[in-house]
Amino acid sequence: MKKSIEHILAGREKQITKEETVLQPLPHKDFRFANPFIVIHHMRPELIAPGSAVRIHPHPHRGFAPVTFMLQGEGFHKDNAGHEGTIGAGGAQWMFAGKGLLHSEGPSEKILKNGGTQELVQIWVNVPKAHKWDESWYQQATKEQMPSVLQQEGTDLKLVSGKFDVQEGPLNKSYTPVISVMGTIKKGTDLRFPVTPGYWTLVYIANGALTFNDTEKVTEHNLVVFEKENDEFFVHADEDSTIIFLSAEPIDEPVAAKDNFVMNTAEEVEQAIADYQNGVFGTLSY
Repeated sequence: MKKSIEHILAGREKQITKEETVLQPLPHKDFRFANPFIVIHHMRPELIAPGSAVRIHPHPHRGFAPVTFMLQGEGFHKDNAGHEGTIGAGGAQWMFAGKGLLHSEGPSEKILKNGGTQELVQIWVNVPKAHKWDESWYQQATKEQMPSVLQQEGTDLKLVSGKFDVQEGPLNKSYTPVISVMGTIKKGTDLRFPVTPGYWTLVYIANGALTFNDTEKVTEHNLVVFEKENDEFFVHADEDSTIIFLSAEPIDEPVAAKDNFVMNTAEEVEQAIADYQNGVFGTLSY
């Protein structure tokens, strides 16, 4: 049966550094979390001039995984747990912060040197309490390493993580089942998405416009949150569209999210802030 839409959440501008502003549809004043999906940030297309030096400076994380979907350009990640990597358009990076680390992210040296357009969507994927203090790890994949799903004329959708459409994504290290798909749907295309009943199911429209279940037209920079019940929904592409599809088993635990930390209690977050201020997270040269 068709899943009905519970929320349509507009991305609102949020300044995350002195230099960078993103669109944030989640959390939203009308709907806080779809745990394990805690935050969604869309860094809209940004022209990087040749010779630039813009990066997001080293900052701490604890208790969750920032996952980056690179829509345009080339992104570089480095952290003080010894992980680093570069992904191009269509690629994805998944960094599990665990008990805590510092990382820096931003355009690659190639983009900074030669210039180009940078666009990405980053989500924060929560983990159960039992794993928040695990050691950190990192995984990444190129578009070419991702299997195509829901293949038909007018679609170019790649499975980043999880099992979906009889395929398995390359970023398959996770503490709870998380399905993520990124890609494009051409104008005029009709498509059926099969989904798991009981899972959170979300669609973020990075650009374009889609009509859901023949009734609800949703334009770019909006996040669609479906009811957990039922097992499918349908889309019609009113325009050429770029989307991120997310579906995951819920984590039914308390969430305390503040600054760069996602824990279970406010006391744990305050401890993380104090640990960072006291140098527990170490240092990172970038």
